[in-house]
Amino acid sequence: MENKNMFFNEMSGPDDKVREPYQDYQEWMISEKPARLKKKQAASEAFFRRTGITFNVYGREEASERLIPFDIIPRIISEREWSRLSRGIEQRVRAINAFLHDIYHRQEILRAGRIPAELVTNNEAFLPQMLGVSPPGNVYTHIVGTDIVRTGEDEFYVLEDNARTPSGVSYMLENRETMLHMFPELFAKIKVQPVSNYPRNLRRSLSACAPKACTGRPVVAVLTPGIYNSAYFEHSFLAEQMGAELVESHDLRVIDGRVAMRTTRGYEAIDVLYRRVDDEYLDPLNFNPDSMLGVPGIMDVYRAGGITIANAPGTGIADDKAIYSYIPDIVEFYTGEKAILKNVPTWRCSEADSLAYVLDNLEDLVVKEVHGSGGYGMLVGPAASKRELASFRSKLKARPDNYIAQPTLSLSTVPILTNKGLAPRHVDLRPYVLVSPDNINITPGGLTRVALKEGSLVVNSSQGGGTKDTWVLEE
Repeated sequence: MENKNMFFNEMSGPDDKVREPYQDYQEWMISEKPARLKKKQAASEAFFRRTGITFNVYGREEASERLIPFDIIPRIISEREWSRLSRGIEQRVRAINAFLHDIYHRQEILRAGRIPAELVTNNEAFLPQMLGVSPPGNVYTHIVGTDIVRTGEDEFYVLEDNARTPSGVSYMLENRETMLHMFPELFAKIKVQPVSNYPRNLRRSLSACAPKACTGRPVVAVLTPGIYNSAYFEHSFLAEQMGAELVESHDLRVIDGRVAMRTTRGYEAIDVLYRRVDDEYLDPLNFNPDSMLGVPGIMDVYRAGGITIANAPGTGIADDKAIYSYIPDIVEFYTGEKAILKNVPTWRCSEADSLAYVLDNLEDLVVKEVHGSGGYGMLVGPAASKRELASFRSKLKARPDNYIAQPTLSLSTVPILTNKGLAPRHVDLRPYVLVSPDNINITPGGLTRVALKEGSLVVNSSQGGGTKDTWVLEE
C-alpha cells in the first residue's frame, strides 16, 4: 500500500506495521480477494443510488443533485482514543452552551475582558432578539457537530464547532447500514459500537426539551426549506426515522399562541421544532421580511414559552470562526478546566498584526470566512494558483474582519480502495452530540469525510469529498 511518511497513517505506522485498532480488520482483509472488494465497492454505490442518498450543489449550471461518494474501507478508532475524544467533546459542548446563555444574559465573559465585546455585539450571528430569553432547560445547542482532525498518534484538534444546523448525520447512519449489508461477517468478527440508535436518541433528547406549554407527549416536527435544499434527503430521513412530521412553512401558522401544523384532522400544536432553516429566514416578522421559508410570529411564541426551537436562534455565534479562536478561554472560563481538545492555531485577520502575518505567508496558510461553511469561500494556500492568491489578498485587505487564517495541518490519512489497490487519503471526523437538560449523548464515531483526490485536504462533499463508515471498537 502506498504510504506517505509525512502524514500520520491511521492504519499503518511509519514502519508499515498495522496499528492495533486495524489488526483484526487487516487479518480479514488479507483473506479477501481484490476483485471481491471492487465488486462490493460498486455494489455500495448502487445501494446508495437506490436509496436516494444524494445532496444538492448550489451555483452550478449542470444538474445539481449528486451521489455521495462512499468508500468501503472503514475508519477505525480504538475505545481508548474515543474515550478521550468524547470527554473533550462533552467539555466543549457544555462550555459553548454556558457561553450562549451568558452572552444573551449577564455577559460576564465580556465584562471580564476574556473576549472583546465588539466581537460579540457587532457580530452578524448575534441576535439581540434573544437577549433575556432562556430556552427550555437552558439548552441552546440541541444538536452539535464538532469537526475534528488528527495529526498524530495522540494529536487531535478541533477544526470547527457546528452549532447552528449541523448536517451529515443521515450519511453516518446510511454508511453503517451499507457496511452491515455488504460485510455482515466483518461485524461478527469485530465488535463495533452501534450508531443505529441515533434517531431514537434524537427524539428522546428533543422531547426532553419540550416547552412549558407542552401538556402531554411532546409533538416533534422537522422544519425544512423544501426539496431544493442541499440537505433535503437528510431532513426527510430524520423525520421518518424519528417518527416526526416533516413540515414546510406553508404547513404552519400561529394559532392561540402556539405554532401549529396542518394535518388531516385540522391544525395540531407543535412542542419542539427541529428547524433546518437559518435564523435570517425563520420569522419574516422579526428577521428577513421577504422570507418564505419561516413562520410569521414564531419568535414571539418562542419567547413566550410556547415552542422549543432546536437549535435555538442565535446559536450561530458559537461557531463563528473568530469566536472559535477563543474557545480555549471559553472552556476555562465556564468549567474552570483546561480544554482537553486543542484548537488549531488561528490568526484573526481583523487584528493588524495578524493580517500582516497572513498576507506575508498566504501561500502556506488556510484562510476561511468567519461565517463560511461547506468548503466555500476558503483558500488552501499551498494548493492555490498565483491568481487565486492575488485575488484573496485583495479580499483580505478589503474585509479583513471577514476572515481567519490557520496553518496547513498535516491531516492524518486512512486508506481508500482505488483501481490500483489501497491508497491513503486525508480525513476529518464529525461526531454528533445531542444535548438535553440532564444529558449529553455522543454517538460513538460520527461521519468521516475523506478527500478522494490524492493530496487534497478539502473533504467536503460539495468540493468533491466522500465519506466512510467510522468504527469505534468495543473494549
